[in-house]
Amino acid sequence: MVKVERSILLNAPVEQVFDYMADVHSNLEIIPGMIDIRDIQETPSHIGSHFRWTYKMAGIKFDGETTVLEWEQYKRVVTDSKGGIRAKWYFTYGREAAGSKLTIAVEYEVPMPVLGKLAEAVVHRQNEKELELALSNVKAHVEAP
Repeated sequence: MVKVERSILLNAPVEQVFDYMADVHSNLEIIPGMIDIRDIQETPSHIGSHFRWTYKMAGIKFDGETTVLEWEQYKRVVTDSKGGIRAKWYFTYGREAAGSKLTIAVEYEVPMPVLGKLAEAVVHRQNEKELELALSNVKAHVEAP
């Protein structure tokens, strides 16, 4: 598995950031390439909640499903995504003097027979850029007046 991790400081309370990120529709606003969210099924404890999605990367559409594995209110959420590229997402929230800190880490497997070793490096660089853009998008939404 390959891992990408980035953090950002936000001038917003951790509760606001967490609640924004907890809304699965926020994926459409923050994740570059996310083009559809559907079939949302939520559980009272959030563990086991899931949704289906369509994501476009390098002109290729991937359909998949994400399931919540861990949920610690205002602290941490872990999800598992299946479809096209398998990924595990870790969202960690912390309180900071000026607001909060959000860290997103993604561990993923690139389907090697489909893409090849050279493409894996390209996908990794693209995922790093997209994660940085996603954090910038979160900042723009939670710090908006």
